[in-house]
Amino acid sequence: MPTTSSIQSNTPTGSSKASGFSALTSEQFTKVILTELANQDPMSPSDTNALLQQLSSIRNIQSSMDLSEKLGTLVSDNQFASASNMIGRVVGGVSTDNTRTAGKVTSISKTNDGVFLNLSSGKSVAIKNMDGIIDPASLTAEEKKLLGLE
Repeated sequence: MPTTSSIQSNTPTGSSKASGFSALTSEQFTKVILTELANQDPMSPSDTNALLQQLSSIRNIQSSMDLSEKLGTLVSDNQFASASNMIGRVVGGVSTDNTRTAGKVTSISKTNDGVFLNLSSGKSVAIKNMDGIIDPASLTAEEKKLLGLE
């Protein structure tokens, strides 16, 4: 098949960048199809229906990938919101250095690896590795002292 010229994207830049076929507007998508049809060999024409089905399938796959990425962002934002409610609470879990830890949540942070609870002990626990919330009222004076709550 002959090659077609590139198409300039006129989509505005924003927080999420579209890529591939999802970056094309309907007008640009139609232009791709018409350019392909105009450049085909008249003695051996392409099956137009097959071409349209293939392009449509590619666009559907790209849309699914974009949706998956947006859902991932939504989950991350939800974890961050949930983590913000943990500030001041005592939690237990597995820290970033793979040791069991517990402590008072002093802050939260969001990185490419996920959302982390930063503890008064200096350790961090990924929110997905948190396995318990401890009621400080149920702790003995010695336990509170060990956790740095007194």
